[in-house]
Amino acid sequence: MKTRPLQSLLRRLLISEYFVLYLTIVMFTGAALIFPQVGLSNTLGLPFNISNQFLNMWPLLAVAVGQTFVLIVGGIDLSQGSIMAITSVVGAMVMSSALDPAMFDRSPFWGTLMRPEGGVLSGSPLAAPVGVLLMLALGIGIGFFNGFVITRFRIAPFMATLVSMIFFSALALWITQSRNIPSLPEDFIRLGTGDIVSVYLGEKTESTIPRREIFSAIAYPTVIAFALAIFGSFLLNRTALGRHMFAIGTNRRSAHISGVPTNRVIILVYMFSGFCAAVSAILYSARLGIGQPSLGNNLLLDIVGAVVIGGTSLFGGKGSIKGTVFGVAFFVLLLNVLNAARLSPFIIDAVKGGIILLAALLDVTRTRLVGQEGQL
Repeated sequence: MKTRPLQSLLRRLLISEYFVLYLTIVMFTGAALIFPQVGLSNTLGLPFNISNQFLNMWPLLAVAVGQTFVLIVGGIDLSQGSIMAITSVVGAMVMSSALDPAMFDRSPFWGTLMRPEGGVLSGSPLAAPVGVLLMLALGIGIGFFNGFVITRFRIAPFMATLVSMIFFSALALWITQSRNIPSLPEDFIRLGTGDIVSVYLGEKTESTIPRREIFSAIAYPTVIAFALAIFGSFLLNRTALGRHMFAIGTNRRSAHISGVPTNRVIILVYMFSGFCAAVSAILYSARLGIGQPSLGNNLLLDIVGAVVIGGTSLFGGKGSIKGTVFGVAFFVLLLNVLNAARLSPFIIDAVKGGIILLAALLDVTRTRLVGQEGQL
C-alpha cells in the first residue's frame, strides 16, 4: 500500500508530455557531476559553450520536424540525409565565387555550371537568395517525387525513400567528384553563424592566445529552426491537414472511407519533409561554409532517434512538434555525454540504437498507461 503514491507519481511522469524534458534536465545535472574531469560541466555550463551546443541542435531540429510529419502518417523518410547532400551541392554550385580546376575539372558540369570563377551567380548580390530558393525548391521536388511514388504505385515508404537515398547521395558525390564546394558568399554563411543579438563576455586567454568570448543570445539558426517548428506545430494542431494526418496514421483505410484525401495529404507530408531537409542543409552548409556532398550521410539514426524519443510513434497516429523539440535536446545532450566519455564511434552508435529501442518500448508502455487511465 505504501508504494502506491510512488507508482502514481511514476505513472504521471511517464504519461506527461514533458517526460523527455525532465530526463534531459536530469541527464544534464548528472553529467556535470560525473564528468567534471573531462570538462563536461564547463562545456555545458558556460554561456559561450551553451550557444555552441544550441548551434548543433537547430539544424537537427529542422530536419526532425519533417520526419515527425512523416512518422505521424505512418511512413518514414530515409532520404532526408541525401536531400541534404544534393541540395547543399546544388546550392553551392550556384553561389560559389571560386573553384579550383585541379579539384573539379572532372566534374560533369565543369565548364558550364562550374568554372574557375565560381558558379553561375558568382559575385552577384542575388547569389545567396537564389541559392537558398533553389535548395528549398529542390528539397520540395524530391519530397514530391517520394510521395508520388508511394501513393501512385503503392510502394512501401521504406523502399521508395531508400531508393531516393541511394540515388541522390550518389548523384551528389558524382556531381562534385566527392569534393566539397568552397567560397560561399558571406550573406549565405551568415544564416548559419550570424547573430541577431549577441552579448560580449570579455577576453579569454588559452595558452598565449587571447580570444573574445561572445554569447549568441539570438542567432539566425535559432530563429529559422524555431520558426519552422512553430509553423509545423500550427499545421498539426490548427489545420485540417493536421487532423487528416493523424487520421491517416491511425487508420489509413478508415480515413479514406471517411473522405480524407489520403494520397494528397501523404504527398504534401513528404514535400514538407523534403523542405525541412533543405532548411537543415542550408543551416549546416552555411555553418560549415561549404557545399558538402556527404552532408547528412550519418544523420539518419540521429533524426529518427530524436523524433521517437520525443514521443512520435513509429506506428503512426501520434506525435507532436513540442515532443520533437524535447527529443532533439535530449539527443544532442546524449551525444555530448557519450563523446565526453571518450567512447569509440562504434559504441556510440550502439548506444544510440539502444536508446531508440528503449524509446519505442516506452511508447508502447505510455500508450498502455493512457488506455488504462481512460478506462478509470
